[in-house]
Amino acid sequence: MRYARVSVGGCAVWGRVGEQHIELLSESPLEAAERRPAGACGPTVIGVVPRATAVWLPVVVPPVFYAVGMNYRRHIQHAAALGNASAVLPDRPEVGYRANSALTGHGSPIVRPAGVQGRFEAEPELVAVIGRTLRHATREEARAAVFGWTIGNDVSARSWQHQDRTFWRSKNSDTFKPMGPWLETDVDALAQTTTLRVNGEVRASFPTGDMVFDPFDYIVEITKHITMRPGDVLWMGAESTCQIEPGDTVDVEISGIGVLSNPVRGETTERQQP
Repeated sequence: MRYARVSVGGCAVWGRVGEQHIELLSESPLEAAERRPAGACGPTVIGVVPRATAVWLPVVVPPVFYAVGMNYRRHIQHAAALGNASAVLPDRPEVGYRANSALTGHGSPIVRPAGVQGRFEAEPELVAVIGRTLRHATREEARAAVFGWTIGNDVSARSWQHQDRTFWRSKNSDTFKPMGPWLETDVDALAQTTTLRVNGEVRASFPTGDMVFDPFDYIVEITKHITMRPGDVLWMGAESTCQIEPGDTVDVEISGIGVLSNPVRGETTERQQP
């Protein structure tokens, strides 16, 4: 099953994605799933929109936005070769955070800020969407708690990343976190292939599941200390990154899930009048 959030009349509405149409739903399927053990019915269909004209939103606005770094051996090796002293093979799962305000949807532009110089990069990532409340989860509970999977592009301004003490602008500026196009509930996500294309040219391709620690390792570790809730997302890192420029179109494809596509634009510095 594929679920998405789309804009209808300026409002965010959940939908069930078909080949030609999107069935609009009365509520979030995540909320329905959390109630389902009590016997409640799922969301009902309240309308239909053509898929071809849909305005796609980030598939969920997470209560907490978890993000994994340096979770593929090749990425660690590459970063170490560039002199990154922190690029070492981790001995346990450790997670960071990103800002919800950086999220944007499928088809929306990635905007490179006017002040960014040097490496401006795309990073293709698998995203787990949590569907149950969890604390002190076992691995089996962690696996059962993933409602579905989507795709993320962890855009980074590397000069800012190296200048600042935190990732506050290098990874969290507006539009730096495209996510979508939809949430796929019926796929073995770790058995897929992740491909990154720029203007149709393949820049990276790797086995999605070739991670140091998988999503369930992270969920177990996180819930030792923090309660995870429906709608939380966990971005799983990437094996490779690539340079992107204004005028490019960036596609992140994970087989069995879909393609997240975004144009890249340069920032206009004119201030808009209120």
